[in-house]
Amino acid sequence: MITEEDFVEVYTLHAPKVYKLCLGYASGNQSLAKDWQQETFMKVWNHRKSFKNQSSIGTWIYRIAVNVCLSDLRKTKKYELAKRKTSIEEQDSQEDEYQTKKITKMYSCIERLSMQNKTLILLELEDVPQATIAKTMGLAHGAVRTRLTRIRKTLLKCMNNGQ
Repeated sequence: MITEEDFVEVYTLHAPKVYKLCLGYASGNQSLAKDWQQETFMKVWNHRKSFKNQSSIGTWIYRIAVNVCLSDLRKTKKYELAKRKTSIEEQDSQEDEYQTKKITKMYSCIERLSMQNKTLILLELEDVPQATIAKTMGLAHGAVRTRLTRIRKTLLKCMNNGQ
């Protein structure tokens, strides 16, 4: 069993090495490494009765330090993954809401078009080939292309300026 005097000696001898070990796991974050070092020696003190002298005290302390670091890293990764997932879901939700508003605005602008122009753009939005639209509407293919270009400009102006 480790006494208080032994603990002070063990701490003095091993604390700098444990700090360096923790600093490696903490990717250079000195504050985190100090926290892990402190937690390691708290565990050493709290579990001092379980040390059986089957290995060197240094080996036992380093094993505790590694476990402290890895345990905290696992928690952090789970937290970061959950945080990232929540952030992505919020972002997706915001993007969905933005897209819904854009689509609603676009259809509102389409409603303002003449019946023939509305039919042309709705067929275009359904990916009906322009040649088929021309036949369906009884227009020349060139005329459909020209009108669709004008309709897109009108819709863009409507969506950007509300006109």
